[in-house]
Amino acid sequence: MATSTTGSTLLQPLSNAVRLPVDQVNFVVCQLFALLAAIWFRTYLHSSKTSPFIRHVVATLLGLYLALFCFGWYALHFVIQSGISYYIMIIIGVENMHKYCFVFALGYLTVCQITRVYIFDYGQYSADFSGPMMIITQKITSLAFEIHDGMFRKNEDLTPSQRCLAVRRMPSLLEYLSYNCNFMGILAGPLCSYKDYINFIEGRSYQLQQSEANGKEDTKYEQTDPSPNIAVAQKLLICGLSLLFHMTITKTLPVEYNIDENFRATASWPVRFFYLYVSLMAARPKYYFAWTLADAINNAAGFGFRGYDKNGVTRWDLISNLRIQQIESSTSFKMFLDNWNIQTALWLKRVCYERATFSPTIQTFILSAIWHGVYPGYYLTFLTGVLMTLAARAIRNNIRHYFVESPTVKLCYDIVTWMTTQVAISYTVVPFVLLSVKPSLTFYSSCYFCLHIASILVLLVFPLKRTQKGSKKHESIQPVWSKKLEEENLLQKNSYSTTNNSFSQKEEITCRYQALKQ
Repeated sequence: MATSTTGSTLLQPLSNAVRLPVDQVNFVVCQLFALLAAIWFRTYLHSSKTSPFIRHVVATLLGLYLALFCFGWYALHFVIQSGISYYIMIIIGVENMHKYCFVFALGYLTVCQITRVYIFDYGQYSADFSGPMMIITQKITSLAFEIHDGMFRKNEDLTPSQRCLAVRRMPSLLEYLSYNCNFMGILAGPLCSYKDYINFIEGRSYQLQQSEANGKEDTKYEQTDPSPNIAVAQKLLICGLSLLFHMTITKTLPVEYNIDENFRATASWPVRFFYLYVSLMAARPKYYFAWTLADAINNAAGFGFRGYDKNGVTRWDLISNLRIQQIESSTSFKMFLDNWNIQTALWLKRVCYERATFSPTIQTFILSAIWHGVYPGYYLTFLTGVLMTLAARAIRNNIRHYFVESPTVKLCYDIVTWMTTQVAISYTVVPFVLLSVKPSLTFYSSCYFCLHIASILVLLVFPLKRTQKGSKKHESIQPVWSKKLEEENLLQKNSYSTTNNSFSQKEEITCRYQALKQ
């Protein structure tokens, strides 16, 4: 079935030349335009010589223009979803607005996804308007919870990260639209916290907090902004290599071949699992390209500075969405998910896992499936993911300590767990790529549901560690992305700054320092 486009057809000749759908060409060209616009934005509309109002207006108008070019009138959904959510925030009040915003934003997204999938364009991987809406939904819900935390909940009831992300005044409509629809993140994100974005717009994102050897806070300020040029160049190189891999290798290793009848009948089990691994590995570079390019765009505008490492080298990974080396070398299910779609994992943790009153892991996977879309394959993947996560956690908690004493034994353990993890990840995400129930079940049945059965047996043999009651509930059993991402979140010592004049800079620094010590 041919893929239709709702956006501009101006680039149709280029689309024909490169043999890609015009909406995908529009997406790439608009992102490259956004990269140039980001450099211009940082150079000529720098916060030191331009008011936040102008920066908000320009960022919003550019973002809406790019959305209009890519998606045509469907871009109105971005404004409608944001506008109604803002109205809900205003009329409902801080006590319950997070619940109403969550239900509305996720419900609106789901209705749009159902319309797109089952009415217009089932099974197509072309760029579509629901992709940006997924990011906007994350921003709407995150900000609603952050305002609820900052303006309603008691400070002592908040976790360190909630305390530092808490927003203590209602944003203006312009600030809200700018946060949701700015040109740096309108097409591919990534998600960022509202306070980080406002700090960037107002020129406060380069403030450094350093702790002295005796533990006291010592706040210093950069006299000149650190340059993102090296970080942007490195990320663009990764984008180029990822795109080259996708255009040359990925098409020769289709995931659908895993369910080819002749292949299943003639290939040995080792060959089938090897192809399963390489075909799913080959499917990842398109995500590497899109997310790394989005990160580079934000960096080029001056957004994404985290601070300096111990060697004094600048870090531009505040809103990075993945770590490729760690993904490809993962030796556990947890390690893979810790480094894949990082900002979404943090969003799930902040709006669901930390706040769930029962079965937080299951609730989080269900929310993730709903947010991703309405293809049945998504739900098969995330339900399988629950089993894999719990089984991997049980194995790690019960047997890993036997293999870490000797370097040689640990090396052998790491090799085995790397192979097992890569196969388990590939096995889990096949339905995510195949989308439909029938091909997904064909694949799993051809494997005799082997990893599902193995996971259930593991859970029957190895006990999961029980959670402690009370305040330690969410500390004792962590989600698959938790500890490492929580450390990363708390180490973002340059990212948190006040949006409320009454919340003084000294209090903000103390908040950061206390979180850093956790």
